[in-house]
Amino acid sequence: MKKKLLILIISFLPVFTFAQEEQSISDKIDHTFKYLTGWFVDLIFYAIPFTDTVKIPWVLLVLLGGALYFTFRFKFAQIRLLPTSIKVVSGKYDDIDHHEGMHAYGDVTDTKDVFETIAVEGAEGEVSHFQALTAALSATVGLGNIAGVAVALSIGGPGATFWMILAGFLGMASKFAECTLGVKYRDVDENGVVFGGPMYYLSKGLKEKGMAKFGKVLAIFFAVMVVGGSFGGGNMFQANQASAQFVKLFNLTNENAGMYFGILMAVIVAVVIIGGIKRIASVTEKIVPFMALLYVGAALVIIFMNIGLVPQAFTDIFNGAFTGKGIAGGFIGVIIQGFKRGTFSNEAGVGSAAIAHSAVKTKYPASEGIVALLEPFIDTVVICTMTALVLVITNLKAEEAGMALFQYGTEVKEGVEITANAFDSVIPHFSIALTIAVILFAFSTMISWSYYGMQGWKFLFGHSKKMDLVYKLLFLLFVVIGATIKLGSVLNFSDAMIFAMVVPNMIGVVLLSPKVTEELNKYLKAIKAKKG
Repeated sequence: MKKKLLILIISFLPVFTFAQEEQSISDKIDHTFKYLTGWFVDLIFYAIPFTDTVKIPWVLLVLLGGALYFTFRFKFAQIRLLPTSIKVVSGKYDDIDHHEGMHAYGDVTDTKDVFETIAVEGAEGEVSHFQALTAALSATVGLGNIAGVAVALSIGGPGATFWMILAGFLGMASKFAECTLGVKYRDVDENGVVFGGPMYYLSKGLKEKGMAKFGKVLAIFFAVMVVGGSFGGGNMFQANQASAQFVKLFNLTNENAGMYFGILMAVIVAVVIIGGIKRIASVTEKIVPFMALLYVGAALVIIFMNIGLVPQAFTDIFNGAFTGKGIAGGFIGVIIQGFKRGTFSNEAGVGSAAIAHSAVKTKYPASEGIVALLEPFIDTVVICTMTALVLVITNLKAEEAGMALFQYGTEVKEGVEITANAFDSVIPHFSIALTIAVILFAFSTMISWSYYGMQGWKFLFGHSKKMDLVYKLLFLLFVVIGATIKLGSVLNFSDAMIFAMVVPNMIGVVLLSPKVTEELNKYLKAIKAKKG
C-alpha cells in the first residue's frame, strides 16, 4: 500500500512543484510542467484531421460513438424511459424498489462475492434516487454551463446550440448504461457503506466474462485517472474560477485575496466531505435545485422579456446548425463545437456519474440507470440551452442597437464575463447573483468530485481511515492551490486525466451491455407486476 501511495504521489510531484513556484507566477515552471506531461495531454486530446480546417478530437468520437451505440442498443431508452425516470425520482415505485428486512433477493453473481441485490448484510445503499441524481448533477452542472456555452457559441455560432442539444440527448443513453452497471457491481461493507463505479464493474464484470486481468488493468487505470481528475478539473479549476469571479466582483486588490478565498472554501468543503456521501447528498439535494432555479429562472425572465426575438433566435439556431456560414470550419465546425460542449459538459461516457449513483438505495440496478438518464437532459438539453438562448437573444438585441456583445466566429476567452454581460444587459446587476451561482456551482462540483476521487483512492489503497485522511487533506490543499495560482498546463493535464477515463469506461460498458438489458427487463417486469 505504501509503495502504491509513493508511486501516486511521485506522479503528481510536478503539480506540487508548480504550486510552490507559481507564487511568483513563473512561466518557466509552467513550461517545465508542460514538458513533463504535455505528451499525455496531446495524446488524449489528439485531433484527427477531417478537412483542411477542421480537426475532431478522437476522444469526442469515442464518446459520441458509444452514445450512438447505446441509443440503438437500448432502443432509444432516452425517449422510451423518460416518463418512468420522472416517476422513479418522484418516489412512485419506492415500494417495489426498496428492500424490506434482512433477506436477499435475486441471484448471486458468478464470482459468489456479491448479490445482484444488496439486501445482504442489511444494506440498502446510502442515499435516495433524488439525492444520487443531485449529487451526480452537482459534478456536471457548473462553469461549463455558464462559460463553456459562451465559448462554444463564439466559435460555432448559434447553430452550435442545435448540436449541443443532440449531444445531450444521445448522452442520456450512455448515462443509463454506465449507472445501471455501477449499481449492479457495487460493493457494500458490513456498515452499509457503498463502494461503486467503473472500477468495480470493470474488475468484477469483465472477470465474469473471463477477462479478469484485462478488467483489473482497466479498473486501476480508471482509478488513477479519477483521482487525478478530482484534484484538477474537479477541484483546482473550480476553486480558481470561483476565486477569480469573487475577486473581480468586489474589485479586491490584495495579492493574497485568492489564497484567503481558497482557505475559506477549503474549510467549507472540509465540513461537507468529512461526512461522506450521505452528507454530500444532503447538501447537493438543496444546492442543486436552488442553483438550477436561480439560473434557469433568470434565463426564462430574459427570454420572456424579449419574446419577440425568440422566433429569430430559433431561426438562427436552426439555420446555423446546417450552414455554418461565417464560422471556422463551416458546417462541420459548427457540429464539432456543439457536440464538444454538450458531451464535455454532461460527462456522459466518462463514468464519473456511476460512482455517485452507485450509492443509491435500491434492489434494481436499472432503476438508478433510468434515473441517471435525466442528467444529460437537465445539464445539457435544459441548462446549456437556456444559456445559449440568452446569449443569442441578447446578442440579437445588441446588434439591433448597433453594438454586438460578441462576434460569432471569433473565440472569446472569458466565457463567464460574456454570459454575465448578457444577463446584466437585461437584468441590471445580475452579475452579482451570477457570481453567487458560480461559487455554488464550483462548491457543489468540488464536493461531488471529492467523492469520486475518494472512491478511486479507496480502490487503489483500501478502506483505511488513515489513507482516507491523506486523500482528504490533499484534496483540501488543492482547493487553496487552485484559488491562488494560475493553472496553465496543470489544468490541461488534469482535464486529460478526466477524459482518459473514457477509454476503460467505454470498453467496459460496451462489453457489459447485455447485463444492462437483463437488469432493465427485470425492473420493467417488476413495475408491470405492480401495475397488474
